[in-house]
Amino acid sequence: MMISSMPLVLVCFGLAFCGCSKQDSVSTTSSLSKDLADRKQFIKAQESKVSEEAIARKNRSVVVLKAEKVPCIDHLPVIETEAESTRRTTEEVATRAMALCIVAVKGEGLDQATVEQLVHDYDLTSSLTPKERAFVNDPHPSDHDSIQFSWRYEDYWVMLWALGFVDKLERPEKTCDVKSAVQLLQDNGRQGFLQKAKLRPQSEILDAADLIYRYHWATEEARLKGKQAPAGLEPGVVMERHYALNWLIGHMGQAWDGVSTDT
Repeated sequence: MMISSMPLVLVCFGLAFCGCSKQDSVSTTSSLSKDLADRKQFIKAQESKVSEEAIARKNRSVVVLKAEKVPCIDHLPVIETEAESTRRTTEEVATRAMALCIVAVKGEGLDQATVEQLVHDYDLTSSLTPKERAFVNDPHPSDHDSIQFSWRYEDYWVMLWALGFVDKLERPEKTCDVKSAVQLLQDNGRQGFLQKAKLRPQSEILDAADLIYRYHWATEEARLKGKQAPAGLEPGVVMERHYALNWLIGHMGQAWDGVSTDT
């Protein structure tokens, strides 16, 4: 997600903080096969659920989709209930948010020395995932990796919403306000960010997760048919939000690097 205003953001952020073997391949293939089987089993189980809470949540999402003229299907399963989902701690979500912001600014091209200083200043070394750590420690990442990690601004924005820093998750039709998102972390520092964060009720997070799940189905269905995303939806934003929200609700107990966004 190369955003035109990003050079200014990078300058501001930087100035503010400166002063496999064959055996491995076989193992990986086996792990992927098991993961796929587990995901299929999970979806099948969801299809047979009759939870009033989950069905009511799905129905509310469908009302929104129909009002926006976004395609939807009745047989798309419900998602987890409050009892089945994971309630993240505020600190857990806040540290995940900070890590996402740092990897995103690195993806946009912030210099290596400043990125390393930010990781130190925000005490994020142990909060980075294996994939994030490899990217952050690479002084010359590929263009592909940089672009992929720059999209993490969208996940960061979801965390800001979940923590109460953003009032509302607008429909996913455009990229987030990167400049203000980065400025928020810059202005507060680690301690200020943690102190001001207040995690939303689980019901609100689940409502958002259910709706984005159905948005994602619509954009994927359009892609598979070679069509543009419906109703002005931005597919990249939809996918990243789905990723972040699935992690927030503890979808299938998956760690950040392995979150699935099946539709």
